[in-house]
Amino acid sequence: MTITTTEEKARKSKSAKLILLFAMVSMTMMFAGLTSAFVVSKSRADWLKNFELPSAFYWSTAVIIACSVTFHLAKKAIQKDNRSAVTSLLLGTLALGILFVILQFQGFEQIIGQGYYFTGQGSSITTTFLYVVTVTHLLHLAGGLISLLIIIYNHFKQKYNSTQTLGIELGAMYWHFLDLLWVYLFLFLFFFK
Repeated sequence: MTITTTEEKARKSKSAKLILLFAMVSMTMMFAGLTSAFVVSKSRADWLKNFELPSAFYWSTAVIIACSVTFHLAKKAIQKDNRSAVTSLLLGTLALGILFVILQFQGFEQIIGQGYYFTGQGSSITTTFLYVVTVTHLLHLAGGLISLLIIIYNHFKQKYNSTQTLGIELGAMYWHFLDLLWVYLFLFLFFFK
């Protein structure tokens, strides 16, 4: 039995998406564990009751949503072989992703500016949990930025077109996951402080 090129591409695409899906499920379980620990720890006597999220976290939420939009539009543009639009949209996604990281660190600075610390004598369990959850998300985002750089490199090497979109599809899928994950974490931290 011979396998046609189209069938082989479809099988490779399905396998790659399934592997990514399994990875995203395991990441979701990890964050579910972290947020469960957050809820349990909230009953501690030393939990900060009136802690407010820094304004930079609000801005970073808008930025990561914009990242998902630009990545989605890049996927749509490559399906139409609009290479110049793909270039602009992928570079825009990269710039927005870097801006998200900068805003996260500005949020840390705002927390420290309020007199709260993440470790040491001036820390609290509330800010330490916030730090752990946010940094863990940033580590996953670093993976997203690295994969985005690889996608941009492959795009400039003209490896993507309307018949070969797998790399961009996988990147968009992971980026949408990071977006939804941050929105969940942000809403969780906002409502369960």
